[in-house]
Amino acid sequence: MDGAMSQEEINALLNSPAAAGGGESDAALLTDNEKDAIGEIANISMGTAATTLFSLVNRKVDISTPVVSYANWGDICDAYERPCVFIRIGYTVGLDGSNILVLKEHDVKVITDLMMGGDGSNTDGEITELHLSAISEAMNQMMGSAATSLSSMLNKVIDISPPVADLIDLQQTVDETAIDEFLAGEFVKITFKMEIGDIVNSEIMQLYPISFAKEMCANVTETMEEDTNSTVSSGQQEAPAPQAAPQQASQQQAASQPMMGQQQMGAQPMMGQPQMGAQPMMQQPMMGQPMMGQPMMGQEMSQMYGQQVNVQPAQFQAFSGNVPVGYGPENIDLIMDVPLEVTVELGRTSKSIKEILDFTPGTIIELNRIAGEPIDVLVNGKFVAKGEVVIIEESYGIRITEIIK
Repeated sequence: MDGAMSQEEINALLNSPAAAGGGESDAALLTDNEKDAIGEIANISMGTAATTLFSLVNRKVDISTPVVSYANWGDICDAYERPCVFIRIGYTVGLDGSNILVLKEHDVKVITDLMMGGDGSNTDGEITELHLSAISEAMNQMMGSAATSLSSMLNKVIDISPPVADLIDLQQTVDETAIDEFLAGEFVKITFKMEIGDIVNSEIMQLYPISFAKEMCANVTETMEEDTNSTVSSGQQEAPAPQAAPQQASQQQAASQPMMGQQQMGAQPMMGQPQMGAQPMMQQPMMGQPMMGQPMMGQEMSQMYGQQVNVQPAQFQAFSGNVPVGYGPENIDLIMDVPLEVTVELGRTSKSIKEILDFTPGTIIELNRIAGEPIDVLVNGKFVAKGEVVIIEESYGIRITEIIK
């Protein structure tokens, strides 16, 4: 790897004016917006994975904000001097591609020891098949929960294949294409700082093919556009434009209606409402008809006179927002101590009375929620947020992942 370029040289080359106007090479790079999107996707995914790892090792797990950059195989070899574990995760449903997690040898030993009930100090000896099997299972659960978060973000089902873990000695000659073909060229490197209690303070890497990173960005953009179009469409349906009727037609209808010994109503129209033609009213109220001084609905007037009546929506003046003198804003501190009931709903189902009467200890009830899917958080019965179940010492808890607007 004597001819390998450093990370600084790669980033300088990719951001140079020649690269910016390089035609096909420019299309192969990520834009600044795509970099931000990939960083946000990785941040949400690894945040969910950290929660899952916490439940496996029973230690506080912190994963820092990701740093997105370009890299090649030489950079990875320079980053880790000792043997490390490469874990390949392929996407089978929803996305077409794969990514690789790179963990240090010591970190894998600590996680494996904690999963087996140890205190994380049993890190002597070489990594065995037991370590690789344990870390593969941990990554399977972590990336499975990350795929669930990604499903919610992209509004479609996403599934992964069982992770494959390999111990790689980067100081030896390694055929990187045997791990994954995209490692032979340039790829996206996402770096995280990982802390597990006071035992591990290390760094992990997540590697993406550039084409796969672009695909995820395109999916996020498409989902955002669909949500925006859906919001605009629903807003247009809820607020149709008022239909304006010609004033001349209104006057003709008022003039053509018979008086029949009736007197014209002398009441003035209400403030802010359009003044319609004077409508006749009976001197004595009839059964089923409005009393004197009350407005008549369009349907009632149509039934009374056998003609169509011009009905227009009320027009209101714009509210200036000026607060009268002597009236200040409400003090929300007065209600800060009001208790609210917070409910976490794992799922729901419907059962017949016969099925309920057949309940016995040990009966399993299947809920309408997929394992790993975010659960609902309700405040006084109102759905306000989504979250994930966590274990805090010996108690259950909920980690808020999304606030419902």
